[in-house]
Amino acid sequence: MRRPEGFYLLALIIAALDLVSKEILFRILPPAGYTLLPGVLNLVKVHNPGVAFGLFREWGGILWSFIGLLAAGAIFWWGRGEKDRGRRVALELVAGGALGNALDRLWHGAVFDFVDLHWGVHHWPAFNLADTAITLGIGLYLWRLRA
Repeated sequence: MRRPEGFYLLALIIAALDLVSKEILFRILPPAGYTLLPGVLNLVKVHNPGVAFGLFREWGGILWSFIGLLAAGAIFWWGRGEKDRGRRVALELVAGGALGNALDRLWHGAVFDFVDLHWGVHHWPAFNLADTAITLGIGLYLWRLRA
């Protein structure tokens, strides 16, 4: 079995990459954003005080920070004994993403989202690297449950 420290390390790297990407893009993006692929992909500046898709924004950043830190801690505790490598990596992705968003929300009162994926005028809600890690982690975990 892998040592628990390795589990924590990957999750911390994911959280750090998320926070660094947010800081850099927040500083360099113009207020109107930047088009990468016209009609498909933009970089934007969106502050989300809620959770997924901006839901429950009226509940406040401190509550969501606490819930995110609690979730990351629970995943750290639960995942440390996972023997399946794919499920362990999946949990690391989710824990790192949860930690990145929780710290962003704690420090700034909201999560900074910057990826605007769309098809013409039909936009998916903006997201960030932490959201991507959480989504990929959940998908990988569900896929590995079948293995």
